[in-house]
Amino acid sequence: MNIQKYMAFVKAVEYGSFTRAAQELNYTQSGISRMINDLESEWGILLFERGRGGITLTSDGLKLLPQLKRVCNEHEMLQIQIEELHDIQTGIIRIGTFSSVATHWLPNIIKIFRKDYPGIDFELLLGDYTEIENWIIEGRVNFGFLRLPTKGEMETIFVEQDRLLVVIPEDHPLVDCDKFPIKELSNSPFMLLEKGAKAEISEIFAQHEITPQIHFTTWDDYAIMSMVENGLGISILPELILQRIPYQIIAKELEVPAYRNIGIGMREQKSLSLAAKRFLEYLSFRRRE
Repeated sequence: MNIQKYMAFVKAVEYGSFTRAAQELNYTQSGISRMINDLESEWGILLFERGRGGITLTSDGLKLLPQLKRVCNEHEMLQIQIEELHDIQTGIIRIGTFSSVATHWLPNIIKIFRKDYPGIDFELLLGDYTEIENWIIEGRVNFGFLRLPTKGEMETIFVEQDRLLVVIPEDHPLVDCDKFPIKELSNSPFMLLEKGAKAEISEIFAQHEITPQIHFTTWDDYAIMSMVENGLGISILPELILQRIPYQIIAKELEVPAYRNIGIGMREQKSLSLAAKRFLEYLSFRRRE
């Protein structure tokens, strides 16, 4: 029973709410609150400050958080080992991903995988590179798609190199050029796509000593495309997200080609559940196609 209380604490911290933690763990809000109260009574300390604005960790709660996270992660690994003893007929695979992979890669792979393993469910968490790295390290996801290279404390598998292309409206003066001149990136309003601290587009500007006229910054690829279509500026987007798009925009290769390396990151491949390991095999097969 104590592990449930520990999980209640960790989830309450993760979501900043007893109600959200209850939804995640399939408890009532009062059940989560009671478990937290039990821990506070058993340990003789206050874990959360309660107020109208929600809950806030106390200094004591903050000190205990890392250890309780480790306990919950170890319990999850124990459950994974037990699951493997029963094969992989049921379970859940949690994947951290960004929009282009979630849109253009994962649906077909999940469809194929579920034909063979219909009892396996999936949870996809969409975020930027930094968020996904943190989810992997914290154990929130089994593995995640990332831009490589990444943090040294995780294992990675290279998946694919994705070109970065300039996107311009159909009436742009350079619509007929073969390859987009690097220096022209500073001559139009620019819509900047940033997916966390690992900002490959900003790196292009730094490498070529360009100062763009940045008018809008977001991590949403489709918002960028809509703004470019409406003539608000130009941008640089990964080629992967530009497949089967409904927007009237033109994609051009840069005169100096630019890429991002997409990979999969995980804490330890050997510690993954059997279901997650098997799904990685399906991803690997897709890479060889």
